[in-house]
Amino acid sequence: MLAQRCVCYDPWDPRGLKPALYGHMASIQATRLKKGMLVKMGEDLLRVLELQHVTPGNLRGFVRVKLRNIRSGTLSDQKLRSEDSIERATLDEREMQYLYRDGDDYYFMDTSTYEQVHITSEALGESVNYLKPEMTIQVEFYGTEPVGIELPQTVDLKVLDTVPGIKGATASAQVKPATLETGLVVQVPPFVNTGDVVRVNTETGEYLSRA
Repeated sequence: MLAQRCVCYDPWDPRGLKPALYGHMASIQATRLKKGMLVKMGEDLLRVLELQHVTPGNLRGFVRVKLRNIRSGTLSDQKLRSEDSIERATLDEREMQYLYRDGDDYYFMDTSTYEQVHITSEALGESVNYLKPEMTIQVEFYGTEPVGIELPQTVDLKVLDTVPGIKGATASAQVKPATLETGLVVQVPPFVNTGDVVRVNTETGEYLSRA
C-alpha cells in the first residue's frame, strides 16, 4: 500500500480544460491513472510509464504502476489499492517553441518573453519522439520548474528510411517499419516511401495516414 499522498495531472483529460481550472477540487481513484500522468510523492515528481489493473480472484483489486522520477531519472514500482483516492495538482502551461537538443537537454523558448528553458530527456520520456525544431507546443510547469510538454494529438514527420514501396500497392494488412526524422520507428503501409511525410498519433505512436 502507498503510504504517501499522491498528486497528479492528466495531460490527456478529454474535457480540454486548462490545468489552472482544476485547482484542488477534483480527486480520482487509482483505477483512473493513465500513462503520461505526472504524480507527486513527497518532494518527488514522477511520470507514469506503465500501469496494470490486477483483479486477483476474490481478493481486492489493485493497480501496479511503473514510475520515473523526472529529476533523477530513477525508476520505481508502486502498488495502489483500487479505492485509493488521488488528488489532482495544478500545473501551469505556457506556449513555447522547441529550439534544439543539446545532449540530454531539450531547449524551449517562450514565444512572448523569449525566455528559454530546458527539460531533460528523462523528464520528457517518449515525447522526444515527436519534437521538431520550431514546433510550437504547451510546456507544463510545476511552480517555476518545467516538468513536461503537452503534445498535439497528431504530428507530421518525414520518413528518413524504409524499404522501397510496392508499385500500385494500396492499404492492406501488410506493414513495414519506417524510421522518421525524430528517430521514431513506426509501422507503415507498403506504399509509403522514403521522403514521404506521415501523420502519427502522439498518444499511441501509430501511423494514421500520409500527410
